[in-house]
Amino acid sequence: MLYHILSVGDVVGEPGLSHLEKTLRPLKKLKDIAFTVVNGENAASIGLTPQQAERIYDAGADVITLGNHTFGKMQIADFLDDAPYILRPANYTGRAPGRGCGIYDLNGIRIRVVNLIGRCDLSWGSDNPFTVADKLLDGERTDFTLVDFHAQATSEKLAMGYYLDGRVSALWGTHTHVPTADERVYPKGTGYITDLGMTGAVESVLGVKPEQSVESFLGGLPGRFQNPEGPCKLQGAIFTLDSATGLCTGVERVDIR
Repeated sequence: MLYHILSVGDVVGEPGLSHLEKTLRPLKKLKDIAFTVVNGENAASIGLTPQQAERIYDAGADVITLGNHTFGKMQIADFLDDAPYILRPANYTGRAPGRGCGIYDLNGIRIRVVNLIGRCDLSWGSDNPFTVADKLLDGERTDFTLVDFHAQATSEKLAMGYYLDGRVSALWGTHTHVPTADERVYPKGTGYITDLGMTGAVESVLGVKPEQSVESFLGGLPGRFQNPEGPCKLQGAIFTLDSATGLCTGVERVDIR
């Protein structure tokens, strides 16, 4: 049996969160989505609050993944231990609250979701994501395994795709907020895309007011980054997975405006 799994790129600020609330459920109905993973680490621009996590979940997410801004809002720390639907990178130090891997039931289908963070120019203090992935995949048997690899370097994401090819159902990259046009199924059956993009303001620089971003590159003092008003987009990808093999048969990018 085939299942459509939706992954949604980083939700940025109140504009992105409101757009997610407006568009996610209609998209799931239109595309017959069985399971949804949303990256929420930028819901508060830097980090997310428990209230924002609940809004993302209520909007239709089954799992919320995070990244380098996991603790941008420290009030999320206790919530990470209490809410099983939120994952922070599994290769963070063991002293960090929360979990980086969860197993979820979809009408008898068991889905493992893994959240990892890259180390190239991003999180130098984290454990090796490749070896951590090995340990997590040695755990309980599941029908599908999904991986959100929150990383800066495209080379690190591509290498992880090849490393896990045939061992996971789908792997996607987050963090750069710019969608890549390389959606594909790897030779051994893993669905892949280097970056999903973001959910937030169209006329922005990664979700930030353009004039502020320009000012920072000019060497000025842009002030606290703000999210612009105006039209928004929801970007991500749909992976079609086969329960008979646990692997992917197709990948489709989505961009909802």
